[in-house]
Parts: sequence; C-alpha cells; structure tokens
Amino acid sequence: MHDQLGSPSSSRMLARYLTDIEQLLDDQHGEAALREAFDLPRIAVALTDPELRCSGEQLTSWCRQWIGPSGYERAAGGLDYERVGRSVSERVAQEGGATPESVPTRALKRLRLRRHMRTPPRGFSVSRSENLAPQQAETVDMCTALVEAARRWYARSACHDTVVQANLARLAVLR
Repeated sequence: MHDQLGSPSSSRMLARYLTDIEQLLDDQHGEAALREAFDLPRIAVALTDPELRCSGEQLTSWCRQWIGPSGYERAAGGLDYERVGRSVSERVAQEGGATPESVPTRALKRLRLRRHMRTPPRGFSVSRSENLAPQQAETVDMCTALVEAARRWYARSACHDTVVQANLARLAVLR
C-alpha cells in the first residue's frame, strides 16, 4: 500500500488537548495550563517515534525547530520567542532527560483521555495577559508559545507523517 497525498488529517484528540490548555489559561489556572503545555514537546516527539519514545536531545531539537514562527522576529510588545523557547527547552530537556530514551506515559495518557471530551469553544485571548503580574504573564507566554508550536508542528509536519498518524490511531483505541 502506498501513501496517498490528500488533504491533511486532523486530530481531535490533539485539538482538544490544546483547547484545554487555552481554557485553563482563560480560567486563570496557570500552573495547570503550564503542566499540560510542558508535555506538548514530549507528546510531539513521542508521536514521531514508532515506539513512542523520546530523549532530552530530541526534545531540545523539537523546541528549537517549532517554538516561534519560522523567520520570526520579536514584535514590538509581542512575545519574545527566543527567550521563551530557551526557557521551555531547558525545562523540558531537564524534566525529560532523566532516562536516555523513555516513553512519556503520563503525557500520552492525558492526551488519550481527551478523545471522548467535547471541545469547548476557544475563548482565550492573549490580550487578556496584558494586565497580569510578571510571573502570570510568563506562564501565559510559555503556554502560548507551546500551543502555537504544537499547532505549527501538526499542520506542517505531523498531519502528513504516517508514523504520527498511526500512533494517534493507536492511542485512540487504547483503553
């Protein structure tokens, strides 16, 4: 059987996960949103591997490639992708680098649990972060950068990747 090039697929499971992060931010549950957002690189890297494994090096590479739009420059008053990307990359690699190659079971399980949930309307507005304390604004920036990176990764790469699609299908049928 050969690969067919058609319209890209979408993953409701992943879309719900991203929407949940935005909803947590909208409801001012920054720490919970950050926990979920920091799992995005682990989920993305694991989905690209047939064994669902990821390493600290792969996580760092994913963050470098996907955080910040290609050719980005810091917009006046906008998100500093370089700073956020560096912070996220360091934290993700530190947390994910405990074992050389491991399966991020907790992150994948939380992703899988999204498959039966209804998707609430997207309502988080980044402009709401303008009047936040510095630490809260940093949380919103990191979550926003990670959610944007995951959307970019899925749209430009993962939706056409047969390994990713097979892994998403496997996760959808696990009980």
